[in-house]
Amino acid sequence: MNLLPYSWSFRTRFLLGFAACASLLAYALYEQFQEGLMPCAFCIFQRLAFAALGLVFLVGGLHAPRSTGLRKFYGVLGLLFALIGAGIAARHVWVQIHPPKLSMCGSPLEFMMQTMSIEGVLRKVLTASGDCSNSDWKFLGLTMPAWSMLWFAWLGIWSVRAGWLRRGAPGRRRFK
Repeated sequence: MNLLPYSWSFRTRFLLGFAACASLLAYALYEQFQEGLMPCAFCIFQRLAFAALGLVFLVGGLHAPRSTGLRKFYGVLGLLFALIGAGIAARHVWVQIHPPKLSMCGSPLEFMMQTMSIEGVLRKVLTASGDCSNSDWKFLGLTMPAWSMLWFAWLGIWSVRAGWLRRGAPGRRRFK
C-alpha cells in the first residue's frame, strides 16, 4: 500500500476527513464531560460546523462519485463549511484577544434557542458574552478556538484537494 496522499482515492481522502472531524468532536466532548470544560456559544457553533463538515466528508466518501463535477461539488461544499467554521473560530479568537469590558455570562444556548429567533440567537452569539473570552485550555501556546481555526483551514484545503486531484496525480504532470 502506498502511503503517499496523492495515490489515495477520493473515497479514502474523504473518509479520512470524516475521521478527523469525528475525532475533533469526540475530543471536544471528552473535554466537556470528563474534564469539565464547558463550551460557550462560539464553541457550540464550531462543533456544529465540524459536524456539518464531517457529514459532507462522510456522504462524499460513501458516495465516491466517478464524475469530476460531483467530486468538485463535494470539495467546494466541504470548503464552504470549513470557511464558515474558520470564520466563527476566528471571531472567537478575536474575542479572546480583545475581551469585552463588561464580563458577564450570557444565557445558555438552549434558552436562547427557545426564546429568540435564529437571527436573534446568531446576533447575540456573534456579539459575544464574557464567558467566550475565557481561555481555560491551551496546547503549544494556542487556545482551543485557535486550534479549531487551524483545523478548519487544513480540512478546507484537504476537501478541495480531494475534489480536484485525480488518483495518482501528485500535483504535477508526469512526462513519458
